Amino acid sequence: MILLLAPIVLFVYARPEHTIKTVEALAKNELSKESKLFIFSDAPKGKKDIEKVEKVRNYILSLSEKNWFESVSVHMSTENKGLANSVIEGVTSKIEEFGKVIVLEDDLVTSPDFLSYMNQALNYYEKNDDIWSICGYTFNINFPNGYSDDVYLAYRGGSWGWATWIDRWIQVDWEVKDYPKFKKDKVVRKKLNCGGRDMADMLDAQMNGKIDSWAIRWCYTQSKLNKFTIYPIKSRVKNIGLDGTGTHSGKNNKFDVTIPSSGEKVNLSNPKLNNEILKKFKDYFGTKWDWRIIRLKRTIKKIMKV
Repeated sequence: MILLLAPIVLFVYARPEHTIKTVEALAKNELSKESKLFIFSDAPKGKKDIEKVEKVRNYILSLSEKNWFESVSVHMSTENKGLANSVIEGVTSKIEEFGKVIVLEDDLVTSPDFLSYMNQALNYYEKNDDIWSICGYTFNINFPNGYSDDVYLAYRGGSWGWATWIDRWIQVDWEVKDYPKFKKDKVVRKKLNCGGRDMADMLDAQMNGKIDSWAIRWCYTQSKLNKFTIYPIKSRVKNIGLDGTGTHSGKNNKFDVTIPSSGEKVNLSNPKLNNEILKKFKDYFGTKWDWRIIRLKRTIKKIMKV
């Protein structure tokens, strides 16, 4: 059976060095020359970002001259949308056209077998309604002795190299109309926090205008519908943006991982929920207070730059 490849949707902003590394790693993937690449470039938010955005745009426009992908399409916004709106609009436009997507941001370096893993997983789990999305990144978890699967289940979706299908994507209420009920419901809040103790607080922050996140709203719908995300035992994505240069992240080496330098086949399966893995996954996000401390540090950092 011929595998119909999903389009790659890449979101870029104002980090030219990171963008180059992201694209070059993607170009070294086994299926890159057979894959369509759609790049969405957000407009600068302020004067300080104009030059960097221009450098990024000059680079991504030059990709059409290279033979790295089947095709490269560049979409350049004339107004700053922010990451959340950019992702929601960009993914929606391509998932409506192709039925499935693989999504990356401008600070994610992928392994040579990333596209193979993602496309195979999209095909393998498409009819499994319990699976909400596929993630390419995974944490430095010490997996239980005897755990033999190459993939595992988690309650939380990931935004560092992920994929999904249109029938999942269209179920999300991006306005979160039931938030007034959610914020008072301890049972529902506890359920959302099964994916990490920061999640309920993050949704609060999103709805109160303190952060700009599409991912927490995506994960909230996943939690409500009792769905799971598939993660690989070995990460296929390395985030190089946790160096203090990002708009939405500070400097942090907690999430640093090593990715395969050559293709390693992932044997897909239908793994059972593993409570030990779920606990380690959840603990990776610390306590609910950790998220508030991180948010405070970001606020202080912004004030110091004024």
